[in-house]
Amino acid sequence: MSHDLVDRLRLVRSPGIGPVTYRQLIARFGSAAAALEAVPDLAARGGVKAPRLVSRSDAEREIARVETLGARYLVLGQGLYPRALAELDDAPPVLTVKGNLSLLDRPLIAIVGARNASAAACRFARQLAYDLGQQDAVVVSGLARGIDSAAHDGSLGTGTIGVIAGGVDVFYPPENQSRQEAISERGLVVAEMPPGTEPRARHFPYRNRIIAGLSAGTVVVEAAPRSGSLITARLAAEAGREVMAVPGSPLDPRAQGCNQLIRQGATLVQNAADVLEAVRPMQSSLASPRNAYEAEPYQSDGDDSALGIVEELIGPSPVPVDEVIRLSGVPSGAVQMALLELDLAGRLDRHAGGKVSLRAA
Repeated sequence: MSHDLVDRLRLVRSPGIGPVTYRQLIARFGSAAAALEAVPDLAARGGVKAPRLVSRSDAEREIARVETLGARYLVLGQGLYPRALAELDDAPPVLTVKGNLSLLDRPLIAIVGARNASAAACRFARQLAYDLGQQDAVVVSGLARGIDSAAHDGSLGTGTIGVIAGGVDVFYPPENQSRQEAISERGLVVAEMPPGTEPRARHFPYRNRIIAGLSAGTVVVEAAPRSGSLITARLAAEAGREVMAVPGSPLDPRAQGCNQLIRQGATLVQNAADVLEAVRPMQSSLASPRNAYEAEPYQSDGDDSALGIVEELIGPSPVPVDEVIRLSGVPSGAVQMALLELDLAGRLDRHAGGKVSLRAA
């Protein structure tokens, strides 16, 4: 059992250490082992006692469970981790996957939509997924009822990836058990949460960012306003990926989300050819080599005054980290270190687009 994997899991599974904090810790200290040693002191500097770190035995138990399930880990910064996903600032540090890993090497396109979708929309999603599969694309979706299930069914024979909100061994919704088992045998099931985790409402937006981050583009087939599918579309746009929507009747509430996306600039698509044409520029840019696997290494520059300055500059409203660095007048490494200390002390919230805010006391 790899010591490094055990140490990384201990960091990832510890309360209060999210994906961005994890990346910053690895960048600052060079290894998970060194980061684990540093956490208590960093938290104390931020003003609280250290968060409770997950024990080595707990991490080893999880690794053994994953092996028993016939699954494996993909670790950020290491070979098989999907390059497109690694570009996200909040990329999951560790993924649990079960199935055919070679699917990650092919063009990935997400298809998402309403759980209570119309029969016509489900039929369309199934056909679209099938047609994309005939063109060597792999369809990514969230294994939910409705559009997701239809998209997986249409692409099971050619390549489909199901990203789930719970553990890799948990079936949700329960009626999708046979579908999830089929995908783990013929496609690929991807989970961020540890085995045995029952999905909670808060897990679904995290799941959605993985769907968007893996894919060159996201197609929304049918979605009500303020639905989870629109969250996925927004996350895709924030990640710089193509957002596509299938238009629907203005008389159908389930089409309002898609029509709204098109009004806001999403690409209108009606078939697989439209989708492939829309994602072509994105696929070539994702195929170019990048080193986005870890945050930029930085040193703390030994500036103890940075913490007070940074605290003064941020408040309850999200502000870009770049702006904090510019206004602080202290080296960026010292600002990042101060943010890390506040984060580990549970006093900082991180937001999309590299923004931070101070948590109310």
